Amino acid sequence: MSVLDTWKRLESDPTAVLVDVRTRAEWAFVGVPDLSRINREVVLIEWQTFPDNRIAADFTERLEAALAARGAEKSTEIFFLCRSGGRSRMAAEAMTAAGFRRCRNVKEGFEGPLDSGHHRSQIAGWKFSGLDWVQG
Repeated sequence: MSVLDTWKRLESDPTAVLVDVRTRAEWAFVGVPDLSRINREVVLIEWQTFPDNRIAADFTERLEAALAARGAEKSTEIFFLCRSGGRSRMAAEAMTAAGFRRCRNVKEGFEGPLDSGHHRSQIAGWKFSGLDWVQG
């Protein structure tokens, strides 16, 4: 889904969840989506560990626990976000395999793809679209 469609779903469905699967370093130095306007928080959970970039072996279990703590069910719509859509797609697929039926990949990610000058946040993504975010 696009970032704007994701925002609309988050606004309209109070049970929907946004999961940011980037690394701690990305959250701290690049920023995180801000859902305070709709009185919610983003679930922050690394798909790959920092700094070694290994897929977190306990990702599914940790996310299931975080979702349960928020009252999410297997039928809850869950949006997965990373830098540009690759890691979030893999995380969404993993949670779909774990039985969550409404997993969505935010295909543009937080920063979007590289532009012709090799910069992000210039042609697509959460930040580019003007959606709320805060420095981590």
